[in-house]
Amino acid sequence: QLERQLLMQNEMRERQTAMQIAWTREFLKYFGTFYALAAAGLTAGAIKRKNPGLLVPVVPLSFIFAYQYDMGYGTLLQRMKGEAENILDTQSALLQLPKGPLSYEELEKIRRSQSKFVIEK
Repeated sequence: QLERQLLMQNEMRERQTAMQIAWTREFLKYFGTFYALAAAGLTAGAIKRKNPGLLVPVVPLSFIFAYQYDMGYGTLLQRMKGEAENILDTQSALLQLPKGPLSYEELEKIRRSQSKFVIEK
């Protein structure tokens, strides 16, 4: 039973990750088109008006485009996975919950206090 539950959770996680990557790739198509049109228009305007200041918006748009491309087609997810594994292996103290893990007794105490609050209303 537990093994089936774990397999199902893993399958759901994989499907959610696949959907995230697919969404990023689809977003990249639209954003890439916007980026290309904006960069071409701003470049043409900068040349026509002899004002290089018009190219300033291309800089942050380039970072957004690069991030989305790396997320959809690059190695961003693999680098994030590697960093997460590094944190789990070498910096596990960062993962500790405040006041430690929640115990069954604490959970019951919270539940009882909330149920008393609901009854008093």
